[in-house]
Amino acid sequence: MLERISLPEDIKKLKPSELMALAQELREYIITVASQNGGHLAPSLGVVELTIALHFVFEAPKDKIIWDVGHQAYAHKILTGRKKQFKTLRTFGGLSGFPKRDESPYDAFGVGHSSTSISAALGMALARDLKGEQYEVVAVIGDGALTGGMAFEALNHAGHLQKKLIVVVNDNEMSIAQNVGALSAYLSRIRTDPKYSRGKDELEALIKKIPHIGPTMVKIGERLKDSFKYLLVPGMLFEELGFTYLGPIDGHNIKEMIEVFSRAKTFAGPVVVHVITKKGKGYHWAEENPDGFHGVGKFYISTGEPVEAPRVSFTEVFGKALVELAQDRPEVVAITAAMPTGTGLNYFAQNYPERFYDVGIAEQHAVTMAAGMACEGLKPVVAIYSTFLQRSFDQIIHDVCLQNLPVVFAIDRAGIVGEDGPTHHGIFDLSYLRMIPNLTIMVPRNEDMLRKMLFTALNHSGPVALRYPRGAAVGVELTPYEQLPIGTAEILKEGSDGVVIGVGRPLNYALKAAQKLENEGISLTVIDARFVKPLDYKLLEEVGSLHKPVITVEENVVAGGFGSAVNEYFSFRGIGTKVVNLGIADEFPPHGKVEEILNLYGLTEEKLYLKFREILSKL
Repeated sequence: MLERISLPEDIKKLKPSELMALAQELREYIITVASQNGGHLAPSLGVVELTIALHFVFEAPKDKIIWDVGHQAYAHKILTGRKKQFKTLRTFGGLSGFPKRDESPYDAFGVGHSSTSISAALGMALARDLKGEQYEVVAVIGDGALTGGMAFEALNHAGHLQKKLIVVVNDNEMSIAQNVGALSAYLSRIRTDPKYSRGKDELEALIKKIPHIGPTMVKIGERLKDSFKYLLVPGMLFEELGFTYLGPIDGHNIKEMIEVFSRAKTFAGPVVVHVITKKGKGYHWAEENPDGFHGVGKFYISTGEPVEAPRVSFTEVFGKALVELAQDRPEVVAITAAMPTGTGLNYFAQNYPERFYDVGIAEQHAVTMAAGMACEGLKPVVAIYSTFLQRSFDQIIHDVCLQNLPVVFAIDRAGIVGEDGPTHHGIFDLSYLRMIPNLTIMVPRNEDMLRKMLFTALNHSGPVALRYPRGAAVGVELTPYEQLPIGTAEILKEGSDGVVIGVGRPLNYALKAAQKLENEGISLTVIDARFVKPLDYKLLEEVGSLHKPVITVEENVVAGGFGSAVNEYFSFRGIGTKVVNLGIADEFPPHGKVEEILNLYGLTEEKLYLKFREILSKL
């Protein structure tokens, strides 16, 4: 079947029995490519039939289909003209792992972060109506993404405006599977039948004509109807927000979804279609462990086992260190936003469940809740990916730092993250955090320094941001915990021809590059700044007095980052030393392996070696 499909219109030519065969072939193709390239496997497997039904009913790209987050859109990519390219998924120069507007006209909205689809869909619906155009707008959002406050803001506004809009709630929580049954299906059929709405209106008009008691009977009838709905209809939240609720329906029954989506198009106002799916559907290992197969690296299809044995990561070192440090400190609590395993807080949750809080996809709430805890004497550690922490920028400023509260931000996935690409690279945090008063910022170059910095952060009296990269740790020996003096750097290598000063992962490459240059008679001092804020001002004064070129290195955008902080200090002090800033250019880096992206921006050992030599030869 898949060989016969190039674009969505080809799906409409298939028979119902052929649609199920197409679903099976799609799953096999997705599993094959994901096993070789990695990716978000379980989410995409769960929505194969849903994707087919959507493209069968709607006329994309004229009709707009918006996938929330977008990690479930692999089948969508295959069915919308990217079947052959799908083998390049998440590879450097290949297809993005998420919908991307400049990749295909079928990707109506670029996504990667959660809970944005309904807002974007409402915006498109408003634009459609203002321009007098005719097309459908569909937002596909998971039940997990509905924990994000932005989704409720959009639902509230859409219900108020009563614009024509369809929201498909992809619900893969097994605990609500009992709602899929004969009664729910029956209610759904009644509520989607236009005869029901027309008959209800005609009956109300007739009753109102009864002298004296007609209007009263209508009101009583409305109350009885609402009571009945509250008792039997599971979608009353949406109904109260102004949506017509349809469902729940079986998200793996293509025929049933086609019928309901077709009926949803007939409503003049906003509609919610509640679809029940199974995450990881069709692949045994993903069905058994949907969380483990949410995002995967290369794996063996026959066993589900990873091709490469996982190495100890910065995340794991952080998670285990927090458990150790919290043992004798009952005031330490841990907070995450729907990422307990991804942030390493699963270890904390196992050991101290009463002190662990997963707030769902609600980063803003997580930060302000932590501020409230800190006000009452607790020591909150908020572990969130760098790219997602951006969403709580105001709360960091207003609720934590303005009040100088002792909240620790454990910022995972800082820097280049690899195959997830531009929506997930954590390359802005140094820039957007450095400007905030009262905030101390630490960046470890290896896992041993990470442990020491976490120890230091827990003992600090104000807010601290501790940022570290995704992936394997450096592999150094772990030494005892140690309190680091705030704002002190560490000299890793002495030299006489220039100074390299930096933070984080690239500093390890910079040190190797400097050692390589030593063999050519070029001698560089290499300094680990450790603290982006406050800087080691005493050491910077000494560096400036040498009148040797200074090269800064960081895994952050150059604009407003660590190098900018060094530039600002030298300018403020009137130090005329030549400074060259190396980091991420003023652009959104593409997706690919971490090493490929670092190499693209000159932050690998070989590229830094060549750059150092070039800079010194010109100065």
